[in-house]
Amino acid sequence: MASSTVICDTEPWKNLRAHVEDIKKTHLRDLMTDTKRCQSMTVEFDGLLLDYSRQCATLETMDQLFKLAEAANLKQKIGRMYNGEHINSTENRSVLHIALRAPRDSVIQSDGKNVVPDVWKVLDKIREFSETFRNGSWVGATGKALTDVISVGIGGSFLGPLFVHTALQTGLTLKSADPEASKFAKGRQLRFLANVDPVDVARNITGLNPETTLVVVVSKTFTTAETMLNARTLREWISSALGPSAVAKHMVAVSTNLKLVEEFGIDPNNAFAFWDWVGGRYSVCSAVGVLPLSLQYGFSVVEKFLKGASSIDQHFYSAPFEKNIPVLLGLLSVWNVSFLGYPARAILPYSQALEKFAPHIQQVSMESNGKGVSIDGVPLPFEAGEIDFGEPGTNGQHSFYQLVHQGRVIPCDFIGVVKSQQPVYLKGEVVNNHDELMSNFFAQPDALAYGKTPEQLRNENVPQHLVPHKTFSGNRPSLSLLLPSLNAYNIGQLLAIYEHRIGVQGFVWGINSFDQWGVELGKSLASQVRKQLNAARTKGKPVEGFNHSTTSLLKRYLEASSDVPSDPCTLLPQI
Repeated sequence: MASSTVICDTEPWKNLRAHVEDIKKTHLRDLMTDTKRCQSMTVEFDGLLLDYSRQCATLETMDQLFKLAEAANLKQKIGRMYNGEHINSTENRSVLHIALRAPRDSVIQSDGKNVVPDVWKVLDKIREFSETFRNGSWVGATGKALTDVISVGIGGSFLGPLFVHTALQTGLTLKSADPEASKFAKGRQLRFLANVDPVDVARNITGLNPETTLVVVVSKTFTTAETMLNARTLREWISSALGPSAVAKHMVAVSTNLKLVEEFGIDPNNAFAFWDWVGGRYSVCSAVGVLPLSLQYGFSVVEKFLKGASSIDQHFYSAPFEKNIPVLLGLLSVWNVSFLGYPARAILPYSQALEKFAPHIQQVSMESNGKGVSIDGVPLPFEAGEIDFGEPGTNGQHSFYQLVHQGRVIPCDFIGVVKSQQPVYLKGEVVNNHDELMSNFFAQPDALAYGKTPEQLRNENVPQHLVPHKTFSGNRPSLSLLLPSLNAYNIGQLLAIYEHRIGVQGFVWGINSFDQWGVELGKSLASQVRKQLNAARTKGKPVEGFNHSTTSLLKRYLEASSDVPSDPCTLLPQI
């Protein structure tokens, strides 16, 4: 039984609170002169390099954070997760996304059963199906091979797979990037339909032919409102062009509800399972992500992605905390949020291929740790969770870095890649394009750390009236993570690092990072509005049962859209 004591009542927490006063007396421009400190704040593992020396922390800070981890029973909590205990206590479930990428011979238990054979049964099924699909053996209703895929899902069924796809697509199309995989995605398209907004449907089907398109419907229960409405829309798109019987050849499912899958018109043999111990935002390594990604790139590429994630899983479980990348990142986030009072985090990958990484981590982090009570239901007397956002460099520099440098203090994660997926060299240029990008990757953390003083500005003969405007206070924390390349393996590593980092934060804060009750209330209220809209459209019933503001908005909406038919014929997007 978990203790109802909140972590802020422990001595290490109180000691860190007191230690903040010592840190306030320091400045990063001074801390960065301590070579021993900087060397000790660098960690390497499996080709990755983490440098957190530009955090507002000393070696004493780190010692105290490790003591806080001990007080939070972090090691034991990690062990409980890996042992399949029901650490998601509010839903009475294990938390085993690590099993999704575990080696075939691993043993990971949930409720007394080794789940790894079940995982590999699904992976083998995906391997077989994707090979059949990609070699042209699987044909559509008119006998044509299928080349395009639309994956229909929302939240974790969309953001994670989209991040991986976006990261892979520019690195697997040219021989210079990956000779083995140069032909894997050629002539194929993978699209993701998430938003119930009909504009998203229109964008996804634009330029596609139903004859050569496969739709993957991702919904564990096959009841998710937005996903199923989009699925029915695409079913109509296929049926209206090819006939109702075409659905079985052009739609497959990732779901555990085989009854509803079959009723929908999809052959249950073409349903790919996942399990209750996989949370949606942690499901990219399940069939949710592996199926559409394998259809696009081939299973062998996706298997490398899984191996990269597994590498970090093993590192997270076994490495001492002083050299454990996810643990270090998680503890530093707790330090920034709960002690230094910096509630936000900017995720800044200096790689355009990682443009969808921040949106994915935004969900993983904010849905996991956006909690106000402990795992025992005790209101937290401190702030937990982070506001995550980000944009690839150097785009972000021309967007929000002004605030980061001279406005609010926002800890930054700089993510760099040694080798570009698409190198460009121009004769006569001072540096190549990737070196230009990486020049900013190396410069920005120092600019945040050191700043620029009024004295420096005066020495540069800056007019006095501009000195306050051009002064940079510095002392703004960041960390740098350098990847050797951006191949499938490294992408898997990056994903797992952030998944486990977020778990560490939750373990230390003493919250349940694996439920998401906060998303339920809005959905419940939306169902009431849905009923009202139906009643008003089809029966002319007045708007009632809502507050004045919502009633007024609904009336305005209904009046302004009175041309919507009460019993419409099917109308698909007009492309």
